[in-house]
Amino acid sequence: MKRLRRIRDLMTGRMDSALTEALLGQLEATKEGAWLAMAMIGGEVGRTGAHEQMRAIEHLGDEERARLVDELKTALVTPIDREDLFRLSRSIDDVLDSLRDFVRESHLYRVPDQIRFTPLLDQVIVGIDALENAVRDLASRPSAVVQDALEAKKAGGAIRRMYQYEISRIFSGELTADAMKQRELVRRLEIVGVSIGDAADAIADGAMKR
Repeated sequence: MKRLRRIRDLMTGRMDSALTEALLGQLEATKEGAWLAMAMIGGEVGRTGAHEQMRAIEHLGDEERARLVDELKTALVTPIDREDLFRLSRSIDDVLDSLRDFVRESHLYRVPDQIRFTPLLDQVIVGIDALENAVRDLASRPSAVVQDALEAKKAGGAIRRMYQYEISRIFSGELTADAMKQRELVRRLEIVGVSIGDAADAIADGAMKR
């Protein structure tokens, strides 16, 4: 039945929806991870509990990525080039992995005053939302994909700028053990910003080739 559905989609000019569904599933897990990190730094969820919950969220993201890779093997019609889809999925996976590392290291380091990371995580969520819009627009509004990707790229850039200010603040004070732990945590969020930018580049490149 799956093969027949794909042949029908090919003949009617429609793209394989299973691929976009898998990408959206990845992004949904990633956004859930970002909101969990936000709840943790705000004290709504304990560090130990957040660490445990993140394992389940990461597992969901990995399942969706595996589904996308499996679907790519047999897809007849893809919304953008297979290589760009794979790059996009890999970059989304990198975002979730870095959020997992942020939560894990917060659990291990016990850094006080984590609320200061709120603006960075705000931009992480903005970037993920923009990537979701880009994936949804692949089929329905392909002309909007590049603009969506640009919004995600801006969010990634904002995270990197905030990282630079945070590093400047840390290095302007006494380099205590807690200061170095803060540096490691903010570096994790900077990596998230880079990965959001990479995901934006992948989907924009794919859209421009169509």
